[in-house]
Order: sequence, then C-alpha cells, then structure tokens
Amino acid sequence: MSGHSKWHTIKHKKGATDAKRGKIFTKLIKEITVAARTGGGDPDANARLRKGILDAKAANMPNDTIDRAVKRGSGDLDGVSYDEITYEGYGPNGVAVLVETMTDNRNRTVAELRHIFSKNGGNLGEAGSVGWMFDKKGYIVVDKAAKSEDELFDIAIEAGADDMQDEGDVFEIYTAPDNFEAVTEALKAAGIEPQAAEVSMIPQTYIKLEGDDAQKMLKLYDVIEDYDDVQKVYANFDIDESELE
Repeated sequence: MSGHSKWHTIKHKKGATDAKRGKIFTKLIKEITVAARTGGGDPDANARLRKGILDAKAANMPNDTIDRAVKRGSGDLDGVSYDEITYEGYGPNGVAVLVETMTDNRNRTVAELRHIFSKNGGNLGEAGSVGWMFDKKGYIVVDKAAKSEDELFDIAIEAGADDMQDEGDVFEIYTAPDNFEAVTEALKAAGIEPQAAEVSMIPQTYIKLEGDDAQKMLKLYDVIEDYDDVQKVYANFDIDESELE
C-alpha cells in the first residue's frame, strides 16, 4: 500500500503530530472511569482498566488524576455517570463511519452528531447500518527500524497474532481481541516499543477517495473526533498520500 494511507494509518500519523492534550485527557479520564465502573477498580483483574491507565501514563497524565478517575468509576468518589453508545453513519461517497461515544446526555449527543454529519457531507444512519463492515481486532503499529520483518513476524505469530502487513515505513500487526495484550507484551519483552497499540474496529474493505471527496471526508473525520462526547472514530476510506499533503 505504499503511496496510500488507509484510515487507521492516517489516524495514527495525525495522533502523533497534532494531539490536543486537553482532549486526550478528557477521553482517557472517561475511559478509565467507565472501565472501573464496568470491570472493577483493580487493574490487575481488569484488562480494560489496565490498558486505560497505561495509555494515561503514556500521555503524561498525573497519577492523582488517574486515581480520581478510577475512584469515580468504582464508586469511591461521586462523579458523572457516562453511557457508552456507538453511532453509525456515512461520509462522502458512501464511506462507512463508526463513532464510539461516552455521554451523560444521549439526546444532546445524537443531535450534535446528526448536525456534524449533515453539515459536512455525510448523514447519521440507523443502528446496524454499517457496523457489519468492521471487525473488532487488536491493532499494533511497529516502526520498521525496530526489527527485521522475519524476526517481528515470528515474535508476533508465536504470541498469538493473526496477521502482519507492510505499510510503508511501519508494520501493522493484527490480533484477535483476546490475544492483543499477550502480543503487545511479547513485543515489549523483545525490546520493541509499538508506535500504537489498541483494540480497534478494522474495516473489511476500503473506499478510495480523491479530490473533493477526500478533503470532505478528512474534515468530517476531524470534526467528529473533536467533539467532546466522542471517544473513537472508525472509517473505511483510503486516500493517496498526496491528498493528505
């Protein structure tokens, strides 16, 4: 795929360059709070909470902020209660878009998202309209300088990975969600620090965008991602590197 950028590659590159720390902290605090509420406040017994805390520390979030989020989720401190809702919609040229939210007001969130979609060349769809086009997978990005392809492939597959793909200057490793943590830990044990590692919704197929459609989709993606109630955005578009520049 050299010369191309699929949605998750774009997201990874953007996240590395223009992350807004305040927005990141807000999203991470919500994730930790909900993880603690749904799976308990002990990270050793709660893989989702463990991942949330690691991500927060990687973003240099203060420990007391992390502790407060855990305590709010486990009920030791009062705080806002968030609902997790996934919305589905379409971008320009029929691009499928999944939007994961955490909200304390469902009516506000759906109204805002409907407005964002319609104002930026898309439309909010019904539940189930595009979700079937995505598979839940572990997604790990490793710089090509970290290890040779053969070495990396052997480490990843032995730890339980399903596939590895060459994407220009990085390798992308895919796992079943249950094997994600084991593969990530195996890479770190081999001295490899992933550039990105998350359980993600991976598109089964991609829609190639060019020109006006490409620019509209990138704008729609940015506006959705910037909305406070949104945690993650997934889409099935593929754009030439030249369009990004």
